[in-house]
Amino acid sequence: MQRENNKKTIIDGKKFKIAIAVSKFNSDMTEEMLGGALEILAENGVKKDNIKIVWVPGSFELPLACQKLAGTKKFDGIIAIGCVIRGETDHYHYISGETARGIMDVMLRHSISVGFGVITANTIEQALARSYGENSKGREAAQAVLEMIAL
Repeated sequence: MQRENNKKTIIDGKKFKIAIAVSKFNSDMTEEMLGGALEILAENGVKKDNIKIVWVPGSFELPLACQKLAGTKKFDGIIAIGCVIRGETDHYHYISGETARGIMDVMLRHSISVGFGVITANTIEQALARSYGENSKGREAAQAVLEMIAL
């Protein structure tokens, strides 16, 4: 059952099982995004016992973690949380592009919703603005996963 609440769809998620893969790299941002995702899941009735959190070294490792989680067939949806900040080299482009492609591949191959909570920012300030509070990409990714599961 869905209902609108100030433009946000509320989902009855008490039976949903959700996995969250979180990057340790840029943990100042990813830990906040994880907190935001957990808030959205709680607001929608997802039980704590139905949430599994796994930590990976960086965003580049998120697709493999998501693939392994999807392969267990234990979860209704997965949330990928990471943060890639542009540096002085092309490394940013490779990491962000391959992370996005890998997560999309998992979603399509396993026919499971994977919320893309990976920030790709030019500066630390931009990353912080997208990590905290109502603008948290973790919150957005969790909401997206819940809405896709409910389809």
